[in-house]
Amino acid sequence: MLPWLGPSPRARELHERLVAFLDQHVYPNEARWHAQIAEERWRPPPIVEELKPKARAAGLWNLFLPDPEVGAGLSTLEYAPLCEAMGRSPMAPEVFNCSAPDTGNMEVLARFGTPEQKTRWLGPLLEGEIRSCFAMTEPEVASSDATNIRTSITRVGDALVITGRKWWISGAADPRCEVALVLGRSDSEAPRHRRHSLVLVPMDTAGVHVRRTLDVFGFDGAPHGHAELMFDAVRIPGDHVILGEGRGFEIAQNRLGPGRVHHCMRLLGLAERALELLCRRVRERVAFGRPLADQGTIRADIASSRIELDQARLLVLQAAHALDRGGPQAARTEIAMIKVAVPGTARRVIDRAIQAHGAAGLCQDTILPAAWAAARSLQIADGPDEVHRETVAKLELGKYE
Repeated sequence: MLPWLGPSPRARELHERLVAFLDQHVYPNEARWHAQIAEERWRPPPIVEELKPKARAAGLWNLFLPDPEVGAGLSTLEYAPLCEAMGRSPMAPEVFNCSAPDTGNMEVLARFGTPEQKTRWLGPLLEGEIRSCFAMTEPEVASSDATNIRTSITRVGDALVITGRKWWISGAADPRCEVALVLGRSDSEAPRHRRHSLVLVPMDTAGVHVRRTLDVFGFDGAPHGHAELMFDAVRIPGDHVILGEGRGFEIAQNRLGPGRVHHCMRLLGLAERALELLCRRVRERVAFGRPLADQGTIRADIASSRIELDQARLLVLQAAHALDRGGPQAARTEIAMIKVAVPGTARRVIDRAIQAHGAAGLCQDTILPAAWAAARSLQIADGPDEVHRETVAKLELGKYE
C-alpha cells in the first residue's frame, strides 16, 4: 500500500460506522425499497425518508463535502472508500445525502454561489429537503464537446430568457427536483470557452416542461431516472446566474472532476458486490457432478475480476490524491484514465457474475442486470471513453514537445 493511500483515523472510523449502518439498515431494506418503487414508480420511496434521520443522527450525512462547516471535512482521497461502500446499494447514496447529481450541484453552490443562492438552494439541498438536476446534454449536438451547447441564455433587461432542449437530465422527473442548473450559450461572439453561462432555473418556472423520461436498457431509474426537458422562453431573474456570465464552461469542468471520481468509486462498490454474488453462487451450485467453483473457467473469471478491480481502485485513489493536491486541472490525466478504466472493468466483472448465475442473472431476482446497465451507461455518461482516451493521449504526447 502506498503511504499516501492510508486513510486518516477519522476517515477509517467513519468508514467503519458507514459499513455497520449499511449492514443494519440499508441491505435489509432493499427489498422494501424495490417494492415501494414498484407500487408507485415516480413517488420517493418512504423507506429512504425513514432512514435519512437515522443516518444524520449517526453522523453519516453530507460526507462528500470537504468543508467541515457543511460536510464531513474529508479530502477526496479520504471520502473515496466511503463512496465505494455506498455504491454497493442503489438506495444507499441518497440515504446519506450523497447522491448525484445533488452532490455536484451542492459543490458548485458551496464554491461559487452567492449568499442569496446558497440560502435559497444550497441550504435545502444540504438538509435533504429537495433535489436538483444538472442540465447540460442536448440531443441536437455532440455534447461530449460542451462548447457545442446551443441552448440560448439571452439577457432582456434585468431578466434572463432561456430557450432550448436538453436530455438525459438525471433526476429532472423526480417530484422533489426543485431547481435545475442549466448550461447555455450566452455570448456566441466570445472566445470559445467563455460563450456559456450556468444559471439556476426553478423547475416550476413557466416554460419549463418535462417532456418524457428516458430508459437505460429498459430501466427507467424511477423515482430518479433521466428526462428530456424543454425550456420555452423561460424567464428568470438576472441574479440567477452562477459566478458570472461566460463562466459556465469553467464551472462545469470544475464540477465534473470530483463527480467522475465519485461515479467511479460507487461503480467499484457495485462491481465488488457483483463479484461477491458470483463467488457465493458458484460455491452453492453443482453442475455435471462438480461444484461450479471447481471449474477452471469460473476460477479464471474470479481471478481476473479480483485483479482488475484492485487495479482500477488504485487508479481511482491515485486520481483522488491528484485532485486533492492540485484540483481538477492538475488531475486531468488521472481523471480521464479512471473514466475509461473503471466502467469497462465493472462491466466485465458484472458480466462474469451474470454468466455464473445463468438465467437467474438476467432477471430482477438479482441486482446484476441493473448493475450491468449502470456500468455500460457510464462508458458514455460524463464523457464517452473516446473523449477521455484522447485527453490521455494528448497530455502524454505533450510531455515530448
